[in-house]
Amino acid sequence: MGPLNGYTVIELAGIGPAPMGGMILADMGAEVIRIDRATGANALVMKDVSSRGKKSVVLNLKDPAGLETLLRMVENADAIIDPYRPGVCEKLGIGPEACMARNSKLVFARMTGWGQEGPLSKAAGHDINYISITGALYAMGRKGEKPVPPLNLVGDMGGGGMLLVNGILAALLEAANSGKGQVIDAAMVDGAAQLMWMFHGFEAMGMWDASQRESNLLDGAAHFYDTYECADGEYISIGSIEPQFYALLKELAGLSEEEFGDQNNQALWPEMTDKLTAVFKQKTQAQ
Repeated sequence: MGPLNGYTVIELAGIGPAPMGGMILADMGAEVIRIDRATGANALVMKDVSSRGKKSVVLNLKDPAGLETLLRMVENADAIIDPYRPGVCEKLGIGPEACMARNSKLVFARMTGWGQEGPLSKAAGHDINYISITGALYAMGRKGEKPVPPLNLVGDMGGGGMLLVNGILAALLEAANSGKGQVIDAAMVDGAAQLMWMFHGFEAMGMWDASQRESNLLDGAAHFYDTYECADGEYISIGSIEPQFYALLKELAGLSEEEFGDQNNQALWPEMTDKLTAVFKQKTQAQ
């Protein structure tokens, strides 16, 4: 049971953010039916965490019978997730127009890297490309070193899967109120840019230097927001931004007010970082 109990979502099998979106909807109680290719599911697919809570139907969408089966399923569904490149569903005969002709309340949710239109819409891409072009990747890493890919959490999952779910939920509310379906166009490059909202705001207020890594509050420059190596080679993360938490850091780490009292003086951050590095190297992570 969950808030989406009674809703049915058809998920065309894909990778990354689209199955993540279906997984989250299933976690909320929706009946999620994944349409797998006629080649069948292999052992690796069956171990995919995003498969949890979903049902699976194997269809050959290039066969008229398989295509008609999917369209009949669409008639009783609330949403369908399209993970394909722009134009693929239309070519198969299951694009928004065909599906919504069968079900006018259907939410047709499209998940792409670059969106349905534009100069890059037909181009291949991966998480690292989407976060590069938005500037998100440039902001991550140590000063003087190359940017560090943050797994595929920012473009694929945060900017893709979560944006997809957000759009589907909003469209389901609209369909419930107006009886009209919606076409959702979730693009990972758009989502990655949206995730950078706070840093663009900081930059506009003169509180963020976007030209430099490890030079700002949240990018590893601040001694009170970073990771430190311990005596046993393990690491500890420190996020003592607010005054009360910074006071606790000073107390527990035995830091003097004279040396560490001026928390937000950026000119002192490198020196404070060096001193904290020495402090944390004296004890193990567990200690």
